[in-house]
Amino acid sequence: QVQLVESGGGLVQPGGSLRLSCVASGGISSINTMGWYRQAPGKERELVATISSGGTINYADSVKGRFTISRDAVKKTVFLQMNSLKPEDTDVYYCNLLDSMSRRQYWGQGTQVTVSS
Repeated sequence: QVQLVESGGGLVQPGGSLRLSCVASGGISSINTMGWYRQAPGKERELVATISSGGTINYADSVKGRFTISRDAVKKTVFLQMNSLKPEDTDVYYCNLLDSMSRRQYWGQGTQVTVSS
């Protein structure tokens, strides 16, 4: 059974930084895409950033230049370094994994990020 466990959320002041981590466990192929999405109450879940096992990276326009996604393939971990945080970045952030072989998609339980003074 595939599990994704996120950590690193919290409360930070505008302009501050946070680093999110997500560790995957279970039977997943080495060919996959991991990433982060976020969702506010009453809104649709939206893409923040993704990174494939081949190294292809995709960012939402709203976070380009501020957020950096990276991964450790050996540890099956994906990171999201968030700098210059804004109040509008406040959301629940969800880790996502798309297994390219099985085409199955998995989600973490979510971690709250709050940007407020």
